[in-house]
Formats: sequence, structure tokens, C-alpha cells
Amino acid sequence: MRDRLSKRDSGFSLLEMTVSLALGGVVLAAAVQIYVQGVAATWTTTQRAELQQDFRAASNILTRDLSLAGAGLGNGAAIALPSGVTPVYGCSGTGGSQTTATCYIISTAHPSGAVAYPTQSGAAYLYGLLPGYNDGPTLTGSSGPTDAITTVYTDVNFYLDCYTAKMTSTTTVTFTLPTPVAPATGDANCTSPTGNAGAQAVNDSAVGLTAGDLVLFSFGSSNIVAEVTTAPTALGVATFVTGDVLKMNQASTVANSLASMYAAPSGSVTGYASRIFVITYYIDNYTSTTPRLMQQVNGHVPVPVAENVVYAKFTYDLFNDTTDLPAVACSNPGAASDGCSGASTGMLPNQITKINIQNMAMDSTLMGSQFGQGNGYQRMDLQTSVCARNLTYVNNYPN
Repeated sequence: MRDRLSKRDSGFSLLEMTVSLALGGVVLAAAVQIYVQGVAATWTTTQRAELQQDFRAASNILTRDLSLAGAGLGNGAAIALPSGVTPVYGCSGTGGSQTTATCYIISTAHPSGAVAYPTQSGAAYLYGLLPGYNDGPTLTGSSGPTDAITTVYTDVNFYLDCYTAKMTSTTTVTFTLPTPVAPATGDANCTSPTGNAGAQAVNDSAVGLTAGDLVLFSFGSSNIVAEVTTAPTALGVATFVTGDVLKMNQASTVANSLASMYAAPSGSVTGYASRIFVITYYIDNYTSTTPRLMQQVNGHVPVPVAENVVYAKFTYDLFNDTTDLPAVACSNPGAASDGCSGASTGMLPNQITKINIQNMAMDSTLMGSQFGQGNGYQRMDLQTSVCARNLTYVNNYPN
């Protein structure tokens, strides 16, 4: 008989299978770990890049405006404002009306959102720089209130100074572009490089006057600040009615008001004007779930500059022209509790020589939550100084 050969089916034993699965699991776990680390590194890099980009844009805008503080306002500018009611900043018109206000700088110091201009002996003044010590909201209890800051300078892109400004009533001004007599190309006040011919229309849709703008008038030796309440017509007629949101337009009986310059019945009061920018930076955490650095200009609605800006504090260097002594790193300049190296008590904003951004902090917006809570959190801080070269023309910058 022929023997029948039996053949065992080939395969893995249980032990071999167990070892294979264990080795495969180790390799797979290592691969997953490498993948997770790669994704986390990508997120971190993306997050850091976004944070740097946003922070650079915000700091560039802020420092540029601070460097222009006082430009065009004259040496040591301190412009007296009408003070029947103290004028304010940080507000805009509501529903297209410049007599119904919405105010934005809401904090413990200013629950209404409006901030009054500084006063001397009961009179309010406009300076090229207005410190806002503790004017902002408190975002974390341990850090305390944030600061606001306001810079003021003239608009050099809109050549309103090429026009003559004639008051035709206590609330109306007519802007007229004079025709120069050859060989002159413009009047002495006109800053347009091409003279009067280069001045834009006063009602130009891109750069012309609009309701909420602030105008600095010069009538002889008198400087008057007023708020536009109705934009100019094609004939250059603009109105400056009382009850404006910034409280600049006050009655004719109030000194330093535009109405007080009108000499009835003739009303032949003629001067020239420039648009000025009163620009306030503050942190808003009331109208948004995310704290934002806001920019609010004149009587216009504020716009966000950057999100997740969670802290802002400023200090100031001043110089006393009378005593020839500096006051350095003052958190509340002019006050008794100024925090200075060298007292600034009684000194004025037009004696500021340098603005120090003591700390401005921004949190990341990706893979994290506010104020350092949660995974993926990153923060960037800024400390720098800006010279207020237009606030003083005296060589008095402390070392």
C-alpha cells in the first residue's frame, strides 16, 4: 500500500501573533506621537505668527499716532475750550445725530463712558497729549485698571487751511476757496504744495468735513475748537449747533465758544481753519466678548485695532522749564500720586517729552482662552518709548 502523506497547514502561533501585535502597537503609538507633536508644533507656529502680525500692526498704528502728538498745534499748545459745560471726548453721535451721544470709555473712573478734558482754574484745555491714567476697564483683579491715551494733531492731508472761514451766524460757517492773485498760488495759510488749486472740495466724499469732525479755527489771535454737526454743502456751508456730543459748541455767552466769536448784527468774522484729530486708544470689553484695543476719533464711532489686547499701561517723562528738573516715568503726571522719579505735581500735559508704553499685552487667539487659561495659550508684551517731539521745541529731553 502506498502511504498517504499528511501536511500541516502553515500559520502563526498564538505567541507569534501576540508578539507581532505588541511590536506593531509600539510602532503605531510612536507614529501617532510624532504626528501629534508635528500638529502641535504647526499650531504653535501658526498661532505665534498670527499673534506677531496682529501685535505689530496694532503697535505700529499706536506708536505712529503718539509720535504725532501736538503736530500743527503750535509750541507748547494749550488751547482754551468753552467751559460753560466741560467738553468731553470718547463719544460719538447716535443714529446720524451729533446731538445724541454714545460714549465708549467705560470704566470705574468713567461709568458713563465720557472723559472730561483737563481743567485749570475752572477752564478746560486741549493739549497735544492727554494721559488717561486708570481710565480703562479692569480685566483682571490682580492687574488693576488699564490706561487710555489720547493724542491730538492737525490733519495735513485735507487742505482746509486753504479756505477762508466766515461766520454767517452763531452756528454757521461758510468755507470759501479764494482765487489767488498772480503770481501767488495760494494764501499764506495754505499748506497745499500746489496752492489753493490743490485744495480738495470742503465736502469731498473721501477727505472732506463730515459731521463729528473737530475744527480748529483761528480768528486773529483767538483759537477756537468746534464740532461739525452738519457736513458742508456744495457751497461750503457747515453748521456747528449747540448740544453737540463733545460739548464743544456752546452758547455765545460762553468764552472760547465759536458762537461767542460772531459779532451780530454784521457778523463779519473771517479767519481760517484746520481739521484736528483727537484720537483715543482704550481697551473695550463691554461691547465684545473679546477685549479689543479700540481707536476712537473726534465724534465718530470707534473702530477695533486689535483683538485680545488684555492690558495697557503708560508712563510719561516730563520736564519742568522753570526748575530745569525732569520727572521720569510718571504714571499719573501732574498729580500728587504721580509715581515719578522726580515729582511732576502741578505740571501740565504740554510738558510731556516722552511717552513710555510700560506694558501692552496681547493674548493669542488660537487654541487657547483669555488671560492665560487653557491649552495653547501664548502672550506677547510690548515695552517701548515714543518721543513727543511736537509737544516741546526746547532741548529739554532728560537722559
